[in-house]
Amino acid sequence: MKNLFDDLSNMLPEELVTVLAENQHVRIERIVSTGHGSPEGFWYDQDEAEWVVVLKGEAKLRFEDDDEPATMRPGDHVLIPAHRKHRVEWTTPNEPTVWLAVFMGDDLD
Repeated sequence: MKNLFDDLSNMLPEELVTVLAENQHVRIERIVSTGHGSPEGFWYDQDEAEWVVVLKGEAKLRFEDDDEPATMRPGDHVLIPAHRKHRVEWTTPNEPTVWLAVFMGDDLD
């Protein structure tokens, strides 16, 4: 048995992405961020839909068609359709932000 909050660090040089489970249709990842965000001008444009939840910490997630980023706190989750451009504007710098992300083929809801 493993715990999603094991091996958390307050100082990571880059986001830590761990694939927890995957098959040909779904991939589940734990993402740990400590003050990380997307590079300036970078937008994710994924072929897969992504459901993501913040389990610990906080983040600001921005969609290309929104003027302001949405603040995500523990328990907040969102389904991001395939090819909806988005970026991480900010994550808490003084504690790990732990995300759980589920990537699915774009034909799934």
